[in-house]
Amino acid sequence: MKEDILVNITPQETRIAIIQQGVVQELHVERTLSRGLAGNIYLGKVVRVLPGMQSAFVDIGLERAAFLHVADIFEANPHNSSNPPAPIERILHDGQTVLVRVIKDPMGTKGARLSTQISIAGRMLVYLPQEKHIGISQRIEDESEREALRERLQNLTGSDEKGGFIVRTIADDATDAEFQSDINYLKKIWESIQEAERTQAPPQLLYQDLSLAQRVLRDFVHDNVATIHVDSRKNHHALTEFAARYTPGVLDRLQHYTGDRPIFDLYGVEDEIQRALSRRVDLKSGGYLIIDQTEAMTTIDVNTGGFVGGRNFDDTIFKTNLEAAHAIARQLRLRNLGGIIILDFIDMENPEHRDAVLAELNKTLAADRTKVSVSDFSELGLVEMTRKRTRESLAHILCEVCPACSGKGEVKTARTTCYEIFREIMREAKQYNPREFRILASQAVIDMFLEEESQHLAMLSDFIKKPVSLQVETGYAQDQYDIVLM
Repeated sequence: MKEDILVNITPQETRIAIIQQGVVQELHVERTLSRGLAGNIYLGKVVRVLPGMQSAFVDIGLERAAFLHVADIFEANPHNSSNPPAPIERILHDGQTVLVRVIKDPMGTKGARLSTQISIAGRMLVYLPQEKHIGISQRIEDESEREALRERLQNLTGSDEKGGFIVRTIADDATDAEFQSDINYLKKIWESIQEAERTQAPPQLLYQDLSLAQRVLRDFVHDNVATIHVDSRKNHHALTEFAARYTPGVLDRLQHYTGDRPIFDLYGVEDEIQRALSRRVDLKSGGYLIIDQTEAMTTIDVNTGGFVGGRNFDDTIFKTNLEAAHAIARQLRLRNLGGIIILDFIDMENPEHRDAVLAELNKTLAADRTKVSVSDFSELGLVEMTRKRTRESLAHILCEVCPACSGKGEVKTARTTCYEIFREIMREAKQYNPREFRILASQAVIDMFLEEESQHLAMLSDFIKKPVSLQVETGYAQDQYDIVLM
Protein backbone atom coordinates (compact mmCIF):
# COMPACT_ATOMS: atom_id res chain seq x y z
CA MET A 1 0.00 0.00 0.00
CA LYS A 2 1.48 3.33 -1.10
CA GLU A 3 2.37 5.90 1.55
CA ASP A 4 3.03 9.63 1.56
CA ILE A 5 5.09 11.27 4.28
CA LEU A 6 4.36 14.88 5.29
CA VAL A 7 7.13 16.87 7.00
CA ASN A 8 6.03 20.08 8.73
CA ILE A 9 8.96 22.00 10.23
CA THR A 10 8.87 25.27 12.18
CA PRO A 11 11.51 26.81 14.48
CA GLN A 12 9.61 25.35 17.44
CA GLU A 13 8.87 21.78 16.40
CA THR A 14 8.95 19.13 13.71
CA ARG A 15 5.80 17.16 12.92
CA ILE A 16 5.59 14.08 10.73
CA ALA A 17 2.46 12.44 9.35
CA ILE A 18 2.35 9.16 7.42
CA ILE A 19 -0.61 8.89 5.05
CA GLN A 20 -2.02 5.74 3.43
CA GLN A 21 -4.82 6.15 0.89
CA GLY A 22 -5.69 9.56 2.33
CA VAL A 23 -5.84 8.29 5.94
CA VAL A 24 -3.36 9.37 8.63
CA GLN A 25 -1.67 6.27 10.03
CA GLU A 26 1.16 7.69 12.17
CA LEU A 27 2.01 11.00 13.83
CA HIS A 28 5.40 12.00 15.24
CA VAL A 29 6.25 15.23 17.02
CA GLU A 30 9.63 16.51 18.18
CA ARG A 31 10.00 19.80 20.02
CA THR A 32 13.14 21.84 19.41
CA LEU A 33 13.48 22.46 23.17
CA SER A 34 13.02 18.81 24.15
CA ARG A 35 14.38 16.42 21.55
CA GLY A 36 14.05 12.72 22.32
CA LEU A 37 17.03 10.99 23.91
CA ALA A 38 16.59 7.40 22.69
CA GLY A 39 19.66 6.38 20.70
CA ASN A 40 21.93 8.97 22.33
CA ILE A 41 25.24 7.76 23.78
CA TYR A 42 26.60 9.28 27.00
CA LEU A 43 29.62 9.02 29.23
CA GLY A 44 27.89 8.63 32.59
CA LYS A 45 28.83 8.37 36.24
CA VAL A 46 27.28 5.83 38.61
CA VAL A 47 25.74 7.73 41.51
CA ARG A 48 24.09 4.85 43.35
CA VAL A 49 24.09 1.05 43.12
CA LEU A 50 20.98 -0.71 44.47
CA PRO A 51 21.72 -4.43 45.04
CA GLY A 52 18.15 -5.07 46.21
CA MET A 53 16.76 -3.91 42.85
CA GLN A 54 19.78 -5.17 40.86
CA SER A 55 19.98 -1.73 39.27
CA ALA A 56 21.91 1.52 39.42
CA PHE A 57 21.26 5.19 38.91
CA VAL A 58 23.61 6.93 36.50
CA ASP A 59 24.18 10.66 36.07
CA ILE A 60 24.25 11.49 32.35
CA GLY A 61 23.75 15.22 32.79
CA LEU A 62 19.94 15.29 32.89
CA GLU A 63 17.68 16.74 35.58
CA ARG A 64 16.86 13.22 36.80
CA ALA A 65 19.37 10.35 37.10
CA ALA A 66 18.92 7.60 34.52
CA PHE A 67 18.14 3.96 35.34
CA LEU A 68 20.38 0.99 34.47
CA HIS A 69 19.24 -2.57 35.24
CA VAL A 70 21.67 -5.48 35.47
CA ALA A 71 19.96 -7.18 32.50
CA ASP A 72 20.94 -4.20 30.35
CA ILE A 73 24.63 -4.39 31.25
CA PHE A 74 26.30 -5.95 28.22
CA GLU A 75 29.39 -7.25 30.03
CA ALA A 76 27.20 -9.02 32.57
CA ASN A 77 25.24 -10.96 29.96
CA PRO A 78 27.50 -11.88 27.04
CA HIS A 79 26.03 -13.05 23.75
CA ASN A 80 25.09 -16.76 23.56
CA SER A 81 25.64 -17.20 27.30
CA SER A 82 23.01 -19.13 29.23
CA ASN A 83 24.49 -18.13 32.58
CA PRO A 84 22.58 -15.58 34.67
CA PRO A 85 24.15 -12.13 34.90
CA ALA A 86 26.54 -11.45 37.76
CA PRO A 87 25.13 -9.37 40.64
CA ILE A 88 25.26 -5.70 39.82
CA GLU A 89 27.33 -4.90 42.92
CA ARG A 90 30.15 -6.98 41.41
CA ILE A 91 30.01 -5.04 38.14
CA LEU A 92 29.42 -1.42 39.15
CA HIS A 93 30.37 0.79 42.08
CA ASP A 94 29.51 4.35 43.07
CA GLY A 95 31.55 6.91 41.15
CA GLN A 96 32.38 4.54 38.28
CA THR A 97 32.46 5.95 34.75
CA VAL A 98 30.31 4.02 32.24
CA LEU A 99 29.56 4.34 28.53
CA VAL A 100 25.79 4.01 28.06
CA ARG A 101 23.10 4.28 25.41
CA VAL A 102 19.57 5.56 26.10
CA ILE A 103 17.08 2.84 25.20
CA LYS A 104 13.97 4.55 26.55
CA ASP A 105 13.18 8.25 26.93
CA PRO A 106 12.29 9.71 30.36
CA MET A 107 8.55 9.33 30.87
CA GLY A 108 6.50 10.99 33.58
CA THR A 109 8.34 10.61 36.87
CA LYS A 110 10.69 7.94 35.48
CA GLY A 111 14.19 8.76 34.30
CA ALA A 112 15.69 7.54 31.05
CA ARG A 113 16.47 3.83 30.81
CA LEU A 114 20.02 2.88 29.82
CA SER A 115 21.99 0.01 28.39
CA THR A 116 25.74 -0.51 28.23
CA GLN A 117 25.29 -2.41 24.97
CA ILE A 118 26.15 0.22 22.39
CA SER A 119 24.40 0.19 19.03
CA ILE A 120 24.44 2.85 16.32
CA ALA A 121 21.75 2.86 13.64
CA GLY A 122 22.47 3.55 9.98
CA ARG A 123 20.24 3.37 6.94
CA MET A 124 20.89 -0.31 6.09
CA LEU A 125 22.67 -1.58 9.19
CA VAL A 126 22.87 -1.27 12.95
CA TYR A 127 26.45 -1.39 14.25
CA LEU A 128 27.25 -3.36 17.43
CA PRO A 129 30.85 -2.37 18.17
CA GLN A 130 31.18 -4.53 21.29
CA GLU A 131 30.23 -7.96 19.92
CA LYS A 132 31.25 -9.87 16.81
CA HIS A 133 27.82 -10.95 15.63
CA ILE A 134 25.85 -10.59 12.39
CA GLY A 135 22.10 -10.60 12.82
CA ILE A 136 19.24 -10.25 10.35
CA SER A 137 15.96 -8.41 10.94
CA GLN A 138 13.19 -10.80 11.98
CA ARG A 139 10.97 -9.27 9.30
CA ILE A 140 13.19 -10.82 6.63
CA GLU A 141 11.73 -14.31 6.96
CA ASP A 142 13.11 -16.23 3.97
CA GLU A 143 15.92 -18.39 5.38
CA SER A 144 17.94 -18.50 2.16
CA GLU A 145 17.78 -14.71 1.89
CA ARG A 146 18.85 -14.35 5.52
CA GLU A 147 21.83 -16.64 4.99
CA ALA A 148 22.86 -14.80 1.81
CA LEU A 149 22.76 -11.44 3.61
CA ARG A 150 24.77 -12.84 6.51
CA GLU A 151 27.42 -14.19 4.13
CA ARG A 152 27.65 -10.87 2.24
CA LEU A 153 28.19 -8.94 5.49
CA GLN A 154 30.86 -11.37 6.63
CA ASN A 155 32.72 -10.89 3.35
CA LEU A 156 32.45 -7.09 3.53
CA THR A 157 33.52 -6.75 7.16
CA GLY A 158 36.41 -9.21 7.11
CA SER A 159 37.77 -11.45 9.83
CA ASP A 160 39.57 -8.64 11.66
CA GLU A 161 36.34 -6.72 12.40
CA LYS A 162 35.79 -6.69 16.18
CA GLY A 163 32.21 -5.47 16.04
CA GLY A 164 29.00 -6.85 14.59
CA PHE A 165 26.05 -5.70 12.51
CA ILE A 166 22.31 -6.19 12.27
CA VAL A 167 20.84 -6.02 8.77
CA ARG A 168 17.70 -3.86 8.79
CA THR A 169 14.51 -4.83 6.96
CA ILE A 170 14.97 -2.07 4.38
CA ALA A 171 18.32 -3.63 3.33
CA ASP A 172 16.85 -6.82 1.82
CA ASP A 173 17.79 -5.62 -1.69
CA ALA A 174 20.76 -3.39 -0.82
CA THR A 175 23.91 -3.46 -2.94
CA ASP A 176 27.38 -4.19 -1.58
CA ALA A 177 28.27 -0.54 -2.22
CA GLU A 178 25.36 0.60 -0.03
CA PHE A 179 26.38 -1.80 2.72
CA GLN A 180 30.01 -0.64 2.55
CA SER A 181 28.95 3.00 2.70
CA ASP A 182 26.90 2.31 5.84
CA ILE A 183 29.75 0.31 7.41
CA ASN A 184 32.23 3.13 6.85
CA TYR A 185 29.78 5.75 8.17
CA LEU A 186 28.95 3.79 11.33
CA LYS A 187 32.57 2.92 12.12
CA LYS A 188 33.55 6.56 11.75
CA ILE A 189 30.89 7.52 14.30
CA TRP A 190 32.17 4.84 16.69
CA GLU A 191 35.73 6.10 16.35
CA SER A 192 34.61 9.63 17.22
CA ILE A 193 32.74 8.28 20.27
CA GLN A 194 35.82 6.40 21.45
CA GLU A 195 37.99 9.50 21.04
CA ALA A 196 35.50 11.61 23.03
CA GLU A 197 35.33 8.92 25.73
CA ARG A 198 39.10 9.14 26.19
CA THR A 199 39.19 12.93 26.43
CA GLN A 200 35.92 13.93 28.13
CA ALA A 201 34.79 13.74 31.76
CA PRO A 202 31.33 12.49 32.81
CA PRO A 203 28.54 13.38 32.52
CA GLN A 204 28.89 14.07 28.80
CA LEU A 205 26.83 13.55 25.65
CA LEU A 206 29.12 11.77 23.16
CA TYR A 207 26.69 11.04 20.32
CA GLN A 208 23.25 12.45 19.57
CA ASP A 209 20.90 10.52 17.33
CA LEU A 210 19.52 12.23 14.23
CA SER A 211 16.70 14.76 14.33
CA LEU A 212 13.17 13.50 13.69
CA ALA A 213 13.16 14.69 10.06
CA GLN A 214 16.49 12.95 9.39
CA ARG A 215 15.34 9.76 11.17
CA VAL A 216 12.34 9.71 8.83
CA LEU A 217 14.67 9.53 5.82
CA ARG A 218 16.81 6.89 7.53
CA ASP A 219 14.12 4.69 9.11
CA PHE A 220 10.71 5.30 7.53
CA VAL A 221 11.31 5.40 3.78
CA HIS A 222 10.81 2.07 2.01
CA ASP A 223 9.67 0.94 -1.43
CA ASN A 224 6.00 1.73 -0.70
CA VAL A 225 6.70 5.40 0.07
CA ALA A 226 5.68 7.43 -2.98
CA THR A 227 6.48 11.01 -1.92
CA ILE A 228 8.01 12.91 0.99
CA HIS A 229 6.51 16.42 1.12
CA VAL A 230 8.51 19.06 3.03
CA ASP A 231 6.73 22.37 3.60
CA SER A 232 9.84 24.52 4.20
CA ARG A 233 12.24 25.48 1.42
CA LYS A 234 15.17 25.82 3.83
CA ASN A 235 14.55 22.44 5.43
CA HIS A 236 13.85 20.77 2.09
CA HIS A 237 17.30 21.93 0.99
CA ALA A 238 18.89 20.67 4.23
CA LEU A 239 17.17 17.28 3.96
CA THR A 240 18.18 17.01 0.30
CA GLU A 241 21.82 17.55 1.29
CA PHE A 242 21.49 14.95 4.07
CA ALA A 243 19.83 12.46 1.71
CA ALA A 244 22.47 12.99 -0.99
CA ARG A 245 25.15 12.02 1.52
CA TYR A 246 23.49 9.28 3.57
CA THR A 247 20.25 8.09 1.89
CA PRO A 248 20.54 8.80 -1.86
CA GLY A 249 17.77 6.34 -2.66
CA VAL A 250 15.13 8.76 -1.33
CA LEU A 251 16.22 11.85 -3.29
CA ASP A 252 13.76 11.39 -6.16
CA ARG A 253 10.88 11.24 -3.66
CA LEU A 254 11.75 14.40 -1.72
CA GLN A 255 9.48 17.26 -2.80
CA HIS A 256 9.11 20.85 -1.60
CA TYR A 257 5.44 21.63 -0.91
CA THR A 258 4.67 25.15 -2.13
CA GLY A 259 0.88 25.32 -1.80
CA ASP A 260 -0.85 28.25 -0.10
CA ARG A 261 -2.81 26.02 2.25
CA PRO A 262 -0.83 24.51 5.18
CA ILE A 263 0.04 20.95 4.26
CA PHE A 264 -1.40 19.47 7.48
CA ASP A 265 -4.69 21.23 6.74
CA LEU A 266 -4.72 19.97 3.17
CA TYR A 267 -4.45 16.34 4.26
CA GLY A 268 -6.70 16.71 7.33
CA VAL A 269 -3.87 16.02 9.76
CA GLU A 270 -4.70 18.90 12.14
CA ASP A 271 -8.19 17.45 12.65
CA GLU A 272 -6.71 13.99 13.14
CA ILE A 273 -4.37 15.31 15.85
CA GLN A 274 -7.33 16.73 17.75
CA ARG A 275 -9.19 13.41 17.46
CA ALA A 276 -6.09 11.49 18.58
CA LEU A 277 -6.15 13.42 21.87
CA SER A 278 -9.71 12.31 22.62
CA ARG A 279 -10.60 9.27 24.73
CA ARG A 280 -13.35 8.25 22.33
CA VAL A 281 -12.87 6.87 18.83
CA ASP A 282 -16.04 6.45 16.80
CA LEU A 283 -16.38 3.48 14.46
CA LYS A 284 -18.24 3.62 11.15
CA SER A 285 -20.68 0.96 12.36
CA GLY A 286 -21.88 3.16 15.23
CA GLY A 287 -19.71 1.45 17.84
CA TYR A 288 -16.82 3.20 19.55
CA LEU A 289 -13.59 2.73 21.48
CA ILE A 290 -12.67 4.29 24.82
CA ILE A 291 -8.90 4.65 25.23
CA ASP A 292 -7.41 5.41 28.66
CA GLN A 293 -3.70 5.88 29.35
CA THR A 294 -2.41 5.39 32.88
CA GLU A 295 1.11 5.15 34.26
CA ALA A 296 0.85 1.36 34.47
CA MET A 297 -0.93 0.49 31.23
CA THR A 298 -3.30 1.53 28.47
CA THR A 299 -6.81 0.11 28.35
CA ILE A 300 -9.06 0.05 25.27
CA ASP A 301 -12.73 -0.73 25.71
CA VAL A 302 -14.95 -1.68 22.75
CA ASN A 303 -18.65 -0.73 22.81
CA THR A 304 -21.48 -1.34 20.33
CA GLY A 305 -22.94 2.13 20.86
CA GLY A 306 -25.90 2.68 18.56
CA PHE A 307 -25.03 -0.25 16.28
CA VAL A 308 -27.73 -2.90 16.66
CA GLY A 309 -27.20 -4.52 13.25
CA GLY A 310 -29.62 -7.13 12.00
CA ARG A 311 -31.61 -9.74 13.84
CA ASN A 312 -28.60 -11.72 15.02
CA PHE A 313 -27.00 -9.92 17.95
CA ASP A 314 -23.95 -12.25 17.88
CA ASP A 315 -23.21 -11.14 14.32
CA THR A 316 -23.57 -7.50 15.39
CA ILE A 317 -21.01 -8.02 18.15
CA PHE A 318 -18.70 -9.91 15.79
CA LYS A 319 -18.79 -7.17 13.13
CA THR A 320 -18.18 -4.45 15.72
CA ASN A 321 -15.21 -6.34 17.17
CA LEU A 322 -13.72 -6.92 13.70
CA GLU A 323 -13.95 -3.22 12.93
CA ALA A 324 -12.55 -2.41 16.38
CA ALA A 325 -9.55 -4.70 15.86
CA HIS A 326 -8.59 -2.78 12.72
CA ALA A 327 -9.18 0.59 14.45
CA ILE A 328 -7.17 -0.41 17.54
CA ALA A 329 -4.09 -1.28 15.48
CA ARG A 330 -4.27 2.12 13.78
CA GLN A 331 -4.78 4.03 17.03
CA LEU A 332 -1.73 2.39 18.63
CA ARG A 333 0.44 3.73 15.81
CA LEU A 334 -1.33 7.08 15.57
CA ARG A 335 -1.06 7.83 19.30
CA ASN A 336 2.27 5.97 19.75
CA LEU A 337 0.89 3.95 22.65
CA GLY A 338 3.32 1.52 24.25
CA GLY A 339 3.92 -0.72 27.22
CA ILE A 340 1.17 -3.02 28.50
CA ILE A 341 -2.12 -2.66 26.62
CA ILE A 342 -5.37 -4.39 27.65
CA LEU A 343 -8.09 -4.80 25.01
CA ASP A 344 -11.64 -5.38 26.22
CA PHE A 345 -13.61 -6.55 23.20
CA ILE A 346 -17.36 -7.12 23.44
CA ASP A 347 -17.96 -10.65 24.79
CA MET A 348 -18.21 -13.32 22.08
CA GLU A 349 -19.51 -16.81 22.81
CA ASN A 350 -18.46 -18.27 19.44
CA PRO A 351 -14.77 -19.38 19.55
CA GLU A 352 -14.54 -18.99 15.76
CA HIS A 353 -15.51 -15.33 16.14
CA ARG A 354 -12.80 -14.82 18.77
CA ASP A 355 -10.20 -16.45 16.52
CA ALA A 356 -11.25 -14.27 13.57
CA VAL A 357 -11.03 -11.06 15.62
CA LEU A 358 -7.60 -12.00 16.93
CA ALA A 359 -6.45 -12.85 13.40
CA GLU A 360 -7.67 -9.46 12.13
CA LEU A 361 -5.84 -7.70 14.96
CA ASN A 362 -2.57 -9.51 14.22
CA LYS A 363 -2.95 -8.93 10.48
CA THR A 364 -3.35 -5.18 10.94
CA LEU A 365 -0.56 -5.00 13.52
CA ALA A 366 1.84 -6.56 11.00
CA ALA A 367 2.22 -3.09 9.42
CA ASP A 368 3.48 -1.64 12.72
CA ARG A 369 7.16 -0.67 12.71
CA THR A 370 7.28 -1.15 16.48
CA LYS A 371 7.64 -4.60 18.04
CA VAL A 372 4.32 -5.96 19.35
CA SER A 373 3.33 -9.14 21.15
CA VAL A 374 -0.31 -10.27 21.40
CA SER A 375 -1.73 -12.97 23.68
CA ASP A 376 -4.87 -15.04 23.19
CA PHE A 377 -8.18 -14.18 24.85
CA SER A 378 -7.93 -14.68 28.61
CA GLU A 379 -10.55 -16.41 30.76
CA LEU A 380 -12.03 -12.95 31.41
CA GLY A 381 -12.34 -12.27 27.68
CA LEU A 382 -9.47 -9.76 27.62
CA VAL A 383 -6.59 -9.59 25.15
CA GLU A 384 -3.26 -8.64 26.70
CA MET A 385 -0.58 -7.22 24.44
CA THR A 386 2.65 -5.27 24.66
CA ARG A 387 4.06 -2.68 22.28
CA LYS A 388 7.66 -1.58 22.68
CA ARG A 389 7.85 1.92 24.12
CA THR A 390 10.95 4.03 23.49
CA ARG A 391 9.49 7.52 23.12
CA GLU A 392 6.64 9.50 24.66
CA SER A 393 3.11 9.02 23.38
CA LEU A 394 1.47 11.79 21.35
CA ALA A 395 -0.69 12.83 24.31
CA HIS A 396 2.30 13.07 26.65
CA ILE A 397 4.11 15.34 24.20
CA LEU A 398 1.20 17.67 23.44
CA CYS A 399 -0.62 17.66 26.78
CA GLU A 400 0.08 17.99 30.50
CA VAL A 401 -1.79 17.03 33.67
CA CYS A 402 -4.73 19.35 34.16
CA PRO A 403 -4.17 21.56 37.26
CA ALA A 404 -7.92 21.96 37.68
CA CYS A 405 -8.65 18.24 38.12
CA SER A 406 -5.39 16.97 39.67
CA GLY A 407 -4.63 14.56 36.88
CA LYS A 408 -8.04 13.14 36.11
CA GLY A 409 -8.00 14.85 32.69
CA GLU A 410 -5.56 16.58 30.37
CA VAL A 411 -5.33 19.97 28.68
CA LYS A 412 -2.95 21.21 26.01
CA THR A 413 0.19 22.92 27.25
CA ALA A 414 0.54 26.69 26.97
CA ARG A 415 3.28 26.08 24.41
CA THR A 416 1.02 23.86 22.32
CA THR A 417 -1.66 26.56 22.40
CA CYS A 418 0.94 29.15 21.37
CA TYR A 419 1.94 27.05 18.38
CA GLU A 420 -1.72 26.56 17.41
CA ILE A 421 -2.15 30.35 17.55
CA PHE A 422 0.93 30.82 15.37
CA ARG A 423 -0.55 28.51 12.76
CA GLU A 424 -4.01 30.09 12.99
CA ILE A 425 -2.59 33.60 12.47
CA MET A 426 -0.64 32.34 9.44
CA ARG A 427 -3.89 30.97 8.00
CA GLU A 428 -5.82 34.17 8.73
CA ALA A 429 -3.06 36.35 7.28
CA LYS A 430 -3.37 34.58 3.94
CA GLN A 431 -7.13 35.24 3.76
CA TYR A 432 -7.59 38.67 5.35
CA ASN A 433 -5.79 42.00 5.53
CA PRO A 434 -6.51 43.57 8.93
CA ARG A 435 -4.56 46.42 10.51
CA GLU A 436 -3.63 44.24 13.47
CA PHE A 437 -4.09 40.76 14.95
CA ARG A 438 -5.04 40.63 18.63
CA ILE A 439 -4.61 37.40 20.61
CA LEU A 440 -7.04 36.78 23.48
CA ALA A 441 -5.82 33.96 25.71
CA SER A 442 -5.20 32.81 29.27
CA GLN A 443 -2.50 34.34 31.46
CA ALA A 444 -0.24 31.30 30.98
CA VAL A 445 -0.40 31.54 27.19
CA ILE A 446 0.18 35.31 27.18
CA ASP A 447 3.16 34.85 29.53
CA MET A 448 4.59 32.28 27.14
CA PHE A 449 4.29 34.78 24.27
CA LEU A 450 5.94 37.54 26.36
CA GLU A 451 8.82 35.35 27.56
CA GLU A 452 9.93 32.11 25.90
CA GLU A 453 8.08 32.65 22.61
CA SER A 454 8.64 36.40 22.33
CA GLN A 455 11.27 36.03 19.62
CA HIS A 456 9.07 33.74 17.55
CA LEU A 457 6.14 36.14 17.98
CA ALA A 458 8.28 38.99 16.68
CA MET A 459 9.41 36.83 13.76
CA LEU A 460 5.78 36.05 12.93
CA SER A 461 4.81 39.73 13.03
CA ASP A 462 7.69 40.59 10.71
CA PHE A 463 6.76 37.77 8.35
CA ILE A 464 3.08 38.74 7.97
CA LYS A 465 3.98 42.46 8.12
CA LYS A 466 1.25 43.14 10.70
CA PRO A 467 1.42 44.02 14.41
CA VAL A 468 0.29 41.31 16.84
CA SER A 469 -1.02 42.43 20.24
CA LEU A 470 -1.80 40.38 23.35
CA GLN A 471 -4.72 40.50 25.78
CA VAL A 472 -5.20 38.36 28.89
CA GLU A 473 -8.63 36.81 29.38
CA THR A 474 -8.73 35.54 32.95
CA GLY A 475 -11.76 33.35 32.31
CA TYR A 476 -10.08 31.43 29.49
CA ALA A 477 -8.79 27.89 30.00
CA GLN A 478 -5.19 27.21 29.01
CA ASP A 479 -6.15 25.72 25.64
CA GLN A 480 -8.74 28.40 24.85
CA TYR A 481 -8.04 31.43 22.68
CA ASP A 482 -9.49 33.86 20.18
CA ILE A 483 -7.82 35.88 17.44
CA VAL A 484 -9.44 39.24 16.74
CA LEU A 485 -8.85 40.97 13.41
CA MET A 486 -8.64 44.70 14.18
